[in-house]
Amino acid sequence: MNLKDKVILVTGGSAGIGLSTAKMLKEKGAKVIITGRNE
Repeated sequence: MNLKDKVILVTGGSAGIGLSTAKMLKEKGAKVIITGRNE
C-alpha cells in the first residue's frame, strides 16, 4: 500500500493501537497528524 503524499489524522495516538497505527502509516510514507491526551 503506497501512502506517499497522503495526509492521515490518527485520533487516540498517544498510546496503544493509535500509536502503533500512526507509526505504521508513517513507515508507509504518509504524513501523519496525531491527536491524543496524556491523562
